[in-house]
Amino acid sequence: MSTFIDKVKIRIASGSGGNGATAWRREKYVDKGGPAGGDGGMGGSVYFVATNDMSTLLDFTHKSVFKAQNGQNGQNKNCHGKNGDDLYIKMPVGVVVRDLKTNKLIADLNENNKTVLIAKGGRGGRGNARFATAQKRAPQFCEPGEAGIERELELELKLIADVGLLGMPNAGKSSLISVISEAKPKIADYPFTTLIPNLGVVKKPQGDGFVIADIPGLIEGASVGLGLGHEFLRHVQRCKLLLHVIDISKDDSIQNYFKINKELEKFDIELKNRPQIIVLNKTDLIDLDHADEIKKEFSENIHPMNEIFLISTVTKTGLRELVNYVSAKLETIEDIKINVDIANDVDSTNNDDSQFEIAKINKNTYNVSGGKIKRLTSVTDIRNMQQIRRFTNILDSMGVYDELREKGIKNGDTIVVEGIELVYDEDCY
Repeated sequence: MSTFIDKVKIRIASGSGGNGATAWRREKYVDKGGPAGGDGGMGGSVYFVATNDMSTLLDFTHKSVFKAQNGQNGQNKNCHGKNGDDLYIKMPVGVVVRDLKTNKLIADLNENNKTVLIAKGGRGGRGNARFATAQKRAPQFCEPGEAGIERELELELKLIADVGLLGMPNAGKSSLISVISEAKPKIADYPFTTLIPNLGVVKKPQGDGFVIADIPGLIEGASVGLGLGHEFLRHVQRCKLLLHVIDISKDDSIQNYFKINKELEKFDIELKNRPQIIVLNKTDLIDLDHADEIKKEFSENIHPMNEIFLISTVTKTGLRELVNYVSAKLETIEDIKINVDIANDVDSTNNDDSQFEIAKINKNTYNVSGGKIKRLTSVTDIRNMQQIRRFTNILDSMGVYDELREKGIKNGDTIVVEGIELVYDEDCY
C-alpha cells in the first residue's frame, strides 16, 4: 500500500548577501585613483511552487532542510559579486504553509504552478566606492552582506476536491467512488478499510468532470483526534460539497448522521453550513417500503435544504440521478477559500520594516529592535568608527533617539540595538 504523508515540518533558509569590498583604484599615471570596492551579490531567495505532479509530502520526510545559495563577495575594480541562485521547492497542490514561530498561515498553494516567495535573500553589502562623497573621498569601510532568513515551517496538505465523502466506517464510501469514477480503492467488509484518501474523477453529463475524495471514515470523538480524527477532517475543509453516505441497513443510521455532523461542527464551525447531500446506501439489503420510511424519517429530522438520495452501489440503483444532481449543484457553489495572513515581519519575507520597538530592560538599559534596525546591524562593522557614526545617524533620522528621550533616557544609559551596545550622550544627538 502506498504511503500518504500530508503533514510535515521543514526548515528553510535564504542565502546571505555577499560582503562589499574595500579596495582602491591603482593604475599607472592615475594619481589618487579613489575607492574601487565592488558590492556583494544578493543571496538567493526561497520560493514554493505548487505542482500537480506530486500527491503527498513524502519527499519531505527524506529531506527537511533547504537553503538557497549565498551571494558572492564584491571585488576590487568595482566588480559586483555574483547573486546567489534562487531555490524553487515543488509542493503538491493544496498545501498550506504555517510559520511555526508566529503560528500564522503564510501561503496557500491552491493552484497548479502557483509560486510564493517564502524567504527573501539577504542584500549584498555595499563596497567602499558607494560611500565616496565630495567631503569623504576615501571611505575606509564597506558593508558586510545581510544574513539570510531562516524559518521553521509546517506543511499541511489539504486535498483539492470538489466533493468529499462523509460517513461512518463501512458505510460504502469506497464502493461509491469505485462505481462512479475510475478510482480503484481497497474495499472490504471491516471498518477502516480506507486508511489513505482516494481521489476519483467523475464525468459530468456535459463532458467535463469533477473530483471526488473518498477520505478515511469518521467515528464519534474524531474532532479531538480519536480514530483517524484530524487525519480525515482537515481534508474536508477544501470540499465545495459533501456527500454524507449512510448505511441504511443499520438501525442507528440517523443517529450516526447527527454524530458525524457534530464532529464536523466541533472541528470547524464553517463546515456546519457547507452544502451536504444525504446518500442512503445499501438499499439492496432492505425492502423498498422500509427504505422509503427511512428516507421520510431523515427528511423530517434534518435541514430541509439537504437533498436525500436512495442508492445501492451493488445494483447501481439511483447513481445516475445522484451524479446528475451533484454535477448541477457544483455549478452553483463558489470555490472554498482559505484565509491566509501573510506575515509582514522581519522573520518572513520583508527585510526592510521601518518600524521599531523600544523596551526598558532595567533602570539604565534600553533595548531597541525592529526589522530595518536588525538589517542595519547585520551590515554594520562595529570595528569601524565611520560605520558606527553612520549607524547612529540613521537611528537618529528614524526617530529612535526622540522616542528614547520620551521614555526618560539619561546620559550614560546603555542602548542595546540588536546586540550592539551604545552609550547615550545627549550632546551627540
